[in-house]
Amino acid sequence: MIPQHLAAWAHRHGVRPAAMAELSALCAFGVTGEPPAVVANDSEARVQSLVRLEAARAGWFLWRNNVGALKDEGGRLVRYGLANDSAQLNARLKSGDLVGFRPLMITADMVGRVVAQFVSRECKPSGWRWSGSERETAQMTWVHLVVTNGGDACFASGEGTI
Repeated sequence: MIPQHLAAWAHRHGVRPAAMAELSALCAFGVTGEPPAVVANDSEARVQSLVRLEAARAGWFLWRNNVGALKDEGGRLVRYGLANDSAQLNARLKSGDLVGFRPLMITADMVGRVVAQFVSRECKPSGWRWSGSERETAQMTWVHLVVTNGGDACFASGEGTI
């Protein structure tokens, strides 16, 4: 699959689709081959890997967002990960397992320009169902924050949920 920003460039410069397909094959854009199937009771880690593969095929860029805290050599607590400035904030707002961006073509006044839209995925094991727990509610708060500000965020429990 040719990334959207390269397809837009090719269109602007009159590069034929056949030429772009040949360039794509030569450069091996994206991930090739069939994705592994999601099976019942897949672990969250496996689902996360499948979501990352699917995202790569679509030309998206997603990275693992580890969130937590640890003590450094001096005994100071170091917090890491998005939306983890304090334990109080992290209790109410839990950022997604995967974060990154996808190229997005803007229309109207910015015709032909590509911007990076923020993307976040909270991965869950296959077969997962919403329970409304405090943790899931804090994760949903993150999803809502991202989506209402123009990003793309959701829960993902297998292939087809990017």
